[in-house]
Order: sequence, then structure tokens, then C-alpha cells
Amino acid sequence: MTSIKNIIARQRNFFSQGKTKNVDFRLENLKKLWDTIKKHETEICDAAAKDLGKPAFEAWYSDVASVLLELKYIRKRLKSWTRPQRVSPPLYLVGSKSFIHPEPLGLVLIIGTWNYPFHTVFYPLVGVIAAGNCAVLKPSELSTHSSRTIAGIIKETFDPEHIACIEGGPETAQFLISLGFDHIFFTGGETGGKKVMESAAKHLTPVTLELGGKNPVVVEPDVPITHAARRIIWGKFINAGQTCLSPDYLLVNKNIKNELIAAMKNVLVEFYGDDPLDSPDYGRIINKKHFQRILNLLSCGNIVAGGKAIPEKLYISPTIISDVKPSDGIMQEEIFGPLLPVLEYEDLNYAISYINSKPKPLCMYIFTKRSDSRDNLLKNTSAGNVCINDTIFQTGVLSLPFGGVGKSGMGSYHGKYSFAAFTHHKSVLKRPYLIKNDFIHPPYEGKLKKLKRFLR
Repeated sequence: MTSIKNIIARQRNFFSQGKTKNVDFRLENLKKLWDTIKKHETEICDAAAKDLGKPAFEAWYSDVASVLLELKYIRKRLKSWTRPQRVSPPLYLVGSKSFIHPEPLGLVLIIGTWNYPFHTVFYPLVGVIAAGNCAVLKPSELSTHSSRTIAGIIKETFDPEHIACIEGGPETAQFLISLGFDHIFFTGGETGGKKVMESAAKHLTPVTLELGGKNPVVVEPDVPITHAARRIIWGKFINAGQTCLSPDYLLVNKNIKNELIAAMKNVLVEFYGDDPLDSPDYGRIINKKHFQRILNLLSCGNIVAGGKAIPEKLYISPTIISDVKPSDGIMQEEIFGPLLPVLEYEDLNYAISYINSKPKPLCMYIFTKRSDSRDNLLKNTSAGNVCINDTIFQTGVLSLPFGGVGKSGMGSYHGKYSFAAFTHHKSVLKRPYLIKNDFIHPPYEGKLKKLKRFLR
């Protein structure tokens, strides 16, 4: 642990020298990160395959392309974001000038997770570098091959007094948090988020928490069934359902429930063949603990597709479960696996009431052509982000903030919001000497009535 303390001390010293505040320095390091990621694309995808059985296609677009797009977007706009922004002062401060000066926070700790191990470390890192900070990265110990790859990339790309990677388990993460960073960015589950927030509070360290939740999919009867089925199945079963954005359960209008289930069963065969075990496009569960946790959720409802589990292969087939009750165990926690429970409703207000009875989700998905149904759901429910007539794609819009609300997380990032997440926007007011302040200075006798009239 002494070596970790030394790294932190060196980073604090480096940051105090002001080098990271130089915009050209930031752009140079973003370019270095771009070049190294491009160089190691295959290695990144191979590591994801070893950890999660992730297809190369999924690994590339979710863990590589997403970070490259963020890099491209931010590098193009960074100079304009870092300039002081002039704002208008109020009338009673006439003659003054006021500005917002963006400045880096200092040292940032990024704690990634195992389901998208590269994305959850490098995506926020882009914002950290762009904002002019130093950073320590702590990848998940569960995705061992990815963690090793991340550590190698960081060592190759950056001086450790600027950006460092420290591997280890939960005890390492807890020790890092105890060292008192200027900001902590955590991606993971609710339990981990609580621990991070509790430890960070001892140092009054601000946190960004990207968590998850039970993401509902509401399907109204007017949708094109086949299109909806394809988009739901894709969003649910990428990375074997181990995605914080993935649909967690369906709320389907009673009149189309059976038709939608039949269509989803056909799509499963189209996507993964008669036996997904043999498909090169379907992943595996991260470890035995998570495998057993997911398996325990299968004891409810009626399995209409899938349900096959092979412990030694960490394989659970894409599974659709009908006739699920709100009281069933599978509806009490985030599934984070390849199980898709289906609930039905007759009236949209019931669906809204049910969503509102749960903690606010990270995502909500709405499938409808009707503007009144769409607006009713948007107005009367709350979620971190919403996608209409598709799944997952909302996270690819870099001009939109991505983050949770309530128990699904706090803070947001992506694009300019990544820059803002790791920046202090310092307020500056410049007053001229030629304008006197005598009215506001003591003695106050006879001034209060005049002040009230002026402010009215």
C-alpha cells in the first residue's frame, strides 16, 4: 500500500505544477490515448472474449468504438469548452464584468466494473484528461484478462504521475477511496455505490455513481410487432444480459402479449440459432457466483423460451418468462443476466403505476406510435434516460447526458457532460474602481427604504 501512497503523492505534486491545465497538454494526451487504443483493438476484444465470452463485434462497438467516438467528439470541441465564458452581471452591478472559468478538480479515482471493463474505465478517463485532471484507475478484478490489458495500456501510454492504473480487489478499492481524492467516479451496483459513497463522505469527496436498476420496457398495442421484438431481444441479450442499460422486464399490453412473445421466440432463433450454446454471437456469465444468483431467479412464471443452464460453461440460454407476477422474486431485484420476464397490463395507467412503485430506473424503453401514450409515460414516470421505439441507442448520442436518478445513480457524463463532470466552474466577478460603493457601505441610516425600492 506504500507504493500506492507514493503514486498519489507524485500525482498531487505533478498536478500542483499546473501542466495539466494547458489545453495543448490535454489534447496531446487524448491523442496518445487514441493511438494506443487503436494499436490494441484486437487485444482488448480478445480479453473481453476470455472474460465474458463476448463476441468480437460486441466488444469492439461497446468497448472500443464507443471510447474512440468520445475521444473524437471531445478533441474537436475541447478548446472552446476551456475558454472563460462571459456572463452578464445584474443591473445593480453595472460596469462590472463576470466570467465562468473552467478549472480541473485535481486527482480523480475511476473505479470500473466487469461487464464492460474497458468502457467503464476509459470512457470517463477521456473526460478526466480533457478537464485537466490526474487520475488513478481501478479496473474490476473479476474481469482479470481485461484488467491486465487495461493496466498494460495505461503503463504504455501515460506517465504514472499523470495517469496510473492499480489492480486489485475490493480491499484495494477501499484503500484508494480512503486516500482522499478530489472526485470519485464509480460504475457498478447499488451495494457497491453505497460503500463508495459512505467512504467518500469521510473526506467530503464528491462522487459520480453510475449504477443500474430494473429498466422497464412498455409495449403498447399499436407497435409493429416484429420490429419491436427484434429491438427488445437485441437490447436484452447483448453481453448475455449483463448490461446496466438492458431491458429488465416487459410491460406488454394484454392484447398483443402472445403475439409479441411468439415474435421474440422467432427472433431468438434468427439471432442465435436453434441452440445459442453453439452461437459465436452469444456470451457467458462472468463467474459462478453470478451464475448461481441468476439461476435462483428462474423459479417463477412459465418459461416459454430458453431456460437451459450449464454450470461448467457458465452458460445460461436467452430466456423469456411469461405469467410473471409482480410479487415474484425475479421482480424484486435487477436481473443483470439473460432472463426476460413478461408482465401484462390492460390500461397504460396501470403500467405507469407499477413503474412508479419501483425505485427510479436507469433507463426506460417505450414502444408506441401514439404521441399521447408516449407523452403520458414521459410526463408521469421518472428514469435516468429514455429511448422510444428502440433500446440502448440513447447512450450513443454524445450531446445527451447519460446518468441515473435516485437509486440508479447520481451525476452524468458523455460528451460535454464528461468534461463538466470533472471540472469546477469557477465564478469570477471584476468590479471597476471608478464606480463607488458608498450606498451599500455603512453607515446604513436612511438607506434601507431606498434599497428596497431599487430592488423592486
